[in-house]
Amino acid sequence: MDTPRLVLASGNAGKLVELRAMLDGLGFAIVPQRELGVDDAPETGTTFVENALIKARHAAQVTGLPALADDSGLIVDALGGAPGLYSARYAGSPTDDAANNAKLLQALGDLPEAQRTARFYAVIVLLRHADDPQPLIAEGVWEGRILDAPRGHHGFGYNPVFLDPAHGLTAAEMAPEQKNRISHRAQALLALRERLAQALPAH
Repeated sequence: MDTPRLVLASGNAGKLVELRAMLDGLGFAIVPQRELGVDDAPETGTTFVENALIKARHAAQVTGLPALADDSGLIVDALGGAPGLYSARYAGSPTDDAANNAKLLQALGDLPEAQRTARFYAVIVLLRHADDPQPLIAEGVWEGRILDAPRGHHGFGYNPVFLDPAHGLTAAEMAPEQKNRISHRAQALLALRERLAQALPAH
């Protein structure tokens, strides 16, 4: 019997590794969309959930397979939720992590610590097929605050300026194994894992 396949609606190699590790043992082969000839879908939604659904639906339509997609970003209270949906392109395109962090720190200026609260948010969706009327949706939130200067060298994106107060470390100072136990995407993946076997019974 062939292993059922899920298409990952992302071109991000790091996400593929993370998803495969978190969903290991459930009996599904996760295949990146580019291996199946699927290009990135335009992210035209106005919420994280909408963008994830757009990406998953596009991959499912092209491949005829069930599809997984995620969308995530950094939400900073003092900036009214920015960079939010535009986290990856906050400083413009092409994406540039250092430029995004510099723009964020400049926007916050010398705000005191208590006013620098922020959170990483991730949503992961599963569509059994392109016209699935009841997608499986799992969310994760990682609370923290923004420092006034980068710290650490692990990870990517806003990790160097995002402090987890409970551990006293930025996301970039954590070993990947530690981060992947507590991050927003880890929380969403764990919630999805608990329900995925029921949502996609092996066949």
